Amino acid sequence: MSQYVTFDLDGTLYGVEVSWVQEVLRPHERTRIPRAPDTVAGLVNLRGQVVLTVDLRTRLEMTPRPADVEPMMVVVQVGGEPVSLLVDRIGDVVGTDDDTYAPPPDTLDATTRSLVTGAHKLDEQLLLLLDVERAVA
Repeated sequence: MSQYVTFDLDGTLYGVEVSWVQEVLRPHERTRIPRAPDTVAGLVNLRGQVVLTVDLRTRLEMTPRPADVEPMMVVVQVGGEPVSLLVDRIGDVVGTDDDTYAPPPDTLDATTRSLVTGAHKLDEQLLLLLDVERAVA
């Protein structure tokens, strides 16, 4: 059985293995980085540590987040360093069995497909598994 921290991006449910997640937070004030790629939303000060913030909507080439949606931060550990992922909403921690796993659906666009390692069929929706290392690369 695997456990995933889930979050929503533009109405689609994504998950990251619990072992990757350091914490989930409300957004912090970000400092923009000149000439950084659009996917980099800036840097945040997380209890004295400077943390890179990646906007997953931009990374997945989705439409911009509506102005009335305050993003949340999922802080993950990549290569021993924290990285903050901006998401629309945080979900629950979901446990899955191996028998619900499937490869990434063919219906995903190429960008999303390249950042998803697979999917789990839940009762009423599909949980797409985010490849954290590729998402922050």
